Amino acid sequence: MVDIVSSSQAIELEEKYGAHNYHPLPVVLARGEGVFLWDVEGKRYFDFLSAYSAVNQGHCHPRIIQALINQAKELTLTSRAFYNDKLGVAEKYVCETFGYQKALFMNSGAEANETAIKLARKWGYTKKGIPANQAVIVAVKKNFHGRTTTIISASTDPSSQNGFGPFMPGFEIVEYDNVAALEKALVNPNVCGLWIEPIQGEAGVYMPAEGYLKAAETLCRKHNVLLMMDEVQTGIARTGKMLASDYEGVRPDLLILGKALSGGVLPVSLVLADDEVMLVIKPGEHGSTFGGSPLASAVVMEALQVIKDEKLADATYKLGIIFRERMNNLISKTHLIKLVRGKGLLNAIIVNDVPDSDTAWRLCEQFAEHGLLAKPTHGNIIRFAPPLVITEDQLHECCDIIDKVVLGFKK
Repeated sequence: MVDIVSSSQAIELEEKYGAHNYHPLPVVLARGEGVFLWDVEGKRYFDFLSAYSAVNQGHCHPRIIQALINQAKELTLTSRAFYNDKLGVAEKYVCETFGYQKALFMNSGAEANETAIKLARKWGYTKKGIPANQAVIVAVKKNFHGRTTTIISASTDPSSQNGFGPFMPGFEIVEYDNVAALEKALVNPNVCGLWIEPIQGEAGVYMPAEGYLKAAETLCRKHNVLLMMDEVQTGIARTGKMLASDYEGVRPDLLILGKALSGGVLPVSLVLADDEVMLVIKPGEHGSTFGGSPLASAVVMEALQVIKDEKLADATYKLGIIFRERMNNLISKTHLIKLVRGKGLLNAIIVNDVPDSDTAWRLCEQFAEHGLLAKPTHGNIIRFAPPLVITEDQLHECCDIIDKVVLGFKK
């Protein structure tokens, strides 16, 4: 075992022994609590990324950690070769929470999306009557659902695809936030699913026009197509409602969740559907050794109960308005930032620069120097997503940091 005594030592070890599939900011974190993170040297930071919205309930929430500890002392894993005493209870809890008849637990968000793809295709063949191996799933440009080889087959991001072909057939890609494009694509009788994010988080917090999600739902009903809603990043109160699709009263046929389902404690993801869809998959056709473990089941129930008990969706809705007001006030004072967009505490600022410049990266480096952690996405976009337990005073303190760095920034 190696004892890490400095940030430089930890970075050197990762560079030497780890795959170079990420480009982190040069900050080495060692401890977290609530909205705060501390590095190896003991410097404290506000977390404004929340592990890509996996830590909505705050770092190491005591109730979630206690649920983890209690269950870890009893039973952690059985596989699905046997029943366990926690999974059924958790399935009932999540079905009642989100209003579905069946739940299928997996681990990562990518796994949940892969599960939804298989469900949609199997439903298309067994229920809609699509000829064998001809099912089509309609996806949208700038999507991000994960990095498996199947998922990247529906991506339009060169960094996801370059060097990883050949790609899986069976996807049609249309413009996001374009109802006419959906109408044209869904007419195809071989389409089994429409696969969308209610807000495109990884792409840079792109939000569709009001009514797009409802129109998508209506068109899916009209053409007998399953609406597959990826709320891995936008769900669990992140946008100011339990689900971002709740803003338009949309109920997808396949609801895909992950990240904050466990409050950042362990990988858990979930697909929810009604019997007509979920029961097309039979024993032996899909599964996961760790999916639905007793440990995951116990943690998910406590993590979701924290969201409810602390009324984090309502608080997030209000704080999001305050944050965007502060950012719009900042924009009025500088030409460096040209736009803020988002819902709840999923927001982004767009740096008034070309996407391949280093301005956003350098801003994030300076945010870190002043005690706030954020990360650019797609070059000139900075996503801001603090834990939902942040207070109004803390939010203003963070906005003060952002103001100071942006107004004092020099190329």
